[in-house]
Amino acid sequence: MADIKSAQKLLDEMPKSDTLKTLQELTAWVDAVREHAEFNLDHEAAVLRLLDETARPFERKLARDYFAASSLPPFQENRLWMALSEFYIQIALSYQKILARYRNGDKGSPALKPVLPVFAARGIRAATGRLKCAAARYALVSQAIWESLSEFYSLAEAQNFLDEPVQLYPGAITTTAVRYEFTGALAWYASSASTLNRFHMHLAERLAAHLCRHLTVSAQCGPGSIYGFDLLHPAPPMRAGEATAPQPGLLFIGVNNLKAHIGALLEALEKNAVPDELNLGGSYDAGVVRDVLLRLADCWTVPPPMRRNVRHKIKVSLNVANGFSSVMEHTGIGLNFGVGSGVFWDAEDISTGGFRCVVPPAQAAGVAIGSLIGLKPENVDRWGVGIVRRLSRDQQNQLHVGVEILSNQMTGVGLREQKLEEEQPALWLGSASDGKSEARLLLSPDTFSTNRSLHARLEDRHYLLMPLALVEKGEDYDLARYRKIEEDTGAGNEAY
Repeated sequence: MADIKSAQKLLDEMPKSDTLKTLQELTAWVDAVREHAEFNLDHEAAVLRLLDETARPFERKLARDYFAASSLPPFQENRLWMALSEFYIQIALSYQKILARYRNGDKGSPALKPVLPVFAARGIRAATGRLKCAAARYALVSQAIWESLSEFYSLAEAQNFLDEPVQLYPGAITTTAVRYEFTGALAWYASSASTLNRFHMHLAERLAAHLCRHLTVSAQCGPGSIYGFDLLHPAPPMRAGEATAPQPGLLFIGVNNLKAHIGALLEALEKNAVPDELNLGGSYDAGVVRDVLLRLADCWTVPPPMRRNVRHKIKVSLNVANGFSSVMEHTGIGLNFGVGSGVFWDAEDISTGGFRCVVPPAQAAGVAIGSLIGLKPENVDRWGVGIVRRLSRDQQNQLHVGVEILSNQMTGVGLREQKLEEEQPALWLGSASDGKSEARLLLSPDTFSTNRSLHARLEDRHYLLMPLALVEKGEDYDLARYRKIEEDTGAGNEAY
């Protein structure tokens, strides 16, 4: 690495058939170069740039695999996470060191001035990768990440290149700038971390990166301001309002001109087409992208959405079953699956629409955004069901779990198609005799079809269920709406 031509030759000859192993080896080289104190600044910068650009195709491939829609085996998921996380850490630290040496005026500093905007933007992109890896595991974010974001932005502001267009990497279709990378990272994290699953989190980050050039940054809190970030005391971005007082170092991210651009993007997605200029890091279904964009648009509204239900502090023990099969098994709802004890969570606060629990690490295995949760409060003889909507960890690695309650009552039911004897188990939410014309059911995954009506027997009555909509698709369940029609069970009816 002491000679740029030798470094290029070594990288050209490096075996590249194993993406994971290659990225790990390149990461080790990045670390070694950063730790080597004898390189002049201009040489260290040139070698870092070479290593970073060589590694990017492998990083993109692993990121595409890790943030895919389908789940990975735990061992493979952990290997990919470790490789990506370590790569982002080493790259971010290396660009931080380069820029710190430039500020100190180390030998070779003048040659670096033209590439400072690229290096600062790449540093923010690496810090964003670190944020994504932490958010994918609902982990507490290291203070060092917020400090690095502050450093990169502050240098660009001091050197007056916040808005200078840069091509982040060779082959990039569009240009970016330090301001765009900074605002996109913060707006994405504030609106997505702890509330989206890994796949949707990735789409949200890419959408934020596409829309970030339409976000504003100001030292004043205006009508369109949604988040604040303190450069002098870096911490996670906070929700801002018109009453938030300006103070030294506090920046406000605004959405003044964003609504029209989101609308144009939604119009294209609603035609089942993902625009070519939208770089998502892979090919994805337009409907899924649209749903994530709507989620972001909701978070970026001014004023922000208000909590629908008042939350009350409470201490109550909940018997909990995680996952569709476990809910069926543990609730003992008459489907002959048996009754299990489950685990117990202590609710910290509750409202009519949901509750929050703090769960020890030993009880948090398998809990993820979108997980189906069966719940039975102590001294209550029936089970309800909800979906995990929010996850975060505290300093003790305890998992804070926010659950939306779907129903405080559910009943097991067997569903079958006309003229077929085989039944499939499902959960009927609420009561069949509630007088409503619709029913909500939790089904096995990939069961719902808009072209297939079902028959059910419940509370000694027979129902025809005509499909209306798939409300939500989880990893191990379908939540669907049906129109329910009570069937005549008199003579001549051969439905059952």
